[in-house]
Amino acid sequence: MGSTGVAAGLAFVAGLGGAVQIAVQGRLSERVGSVEALTTAVVVAALSALVLLLVTRRSLHGLRAGVSGPKWLLVGGLMSTVIVLSITIAGPRIGVVATTAVLIAAQFTLATLIDRFGWFGVTAVAVSGTRIAGLVLLAAGAALTLKR
Repeated sequence: MGSTGVAAGLAFVAGLGGAVQIAVQGRLSERVGSVEALTTAVVVAALSALVLLLVTRRSLHGLRAGVSGPKWLLVGGLMSTVIVLSITIAGPRIGVVATTAVLIAAQFTLATLIDRFGWFGVTAVAVSGTRIAGLVLLAAGAALTLKR
């Protein structure tokens, strides 16, 4: 399997993990509170990532290098906090499917702008009518999942 297949496989696994995360975070939130559930998830994620880094690289040098780089690159970590808190609150209220659908519709919309304008140093990608139609259909699908 080539690198594209591996990347697609990892994206698929992330999608599965995201659905589980929405369901579990909502339950944890009911038990301990939203901010407490967020903090628990972030601490578990941080510890897991540190163990993975130590097992695969046998040092923490990469962590030091990441933190000492341009500070705007740390926005990804902040966005993780926003995502986990949002799904923790939204999941129990609108359901796992609706939370996932709205999250993906919003993600695709901003991703289109990031691609179009080359924000964050990514290679610019033109926006076609087909892409816009896909976004409209995605938004409509997300709206339909809100109906119970």
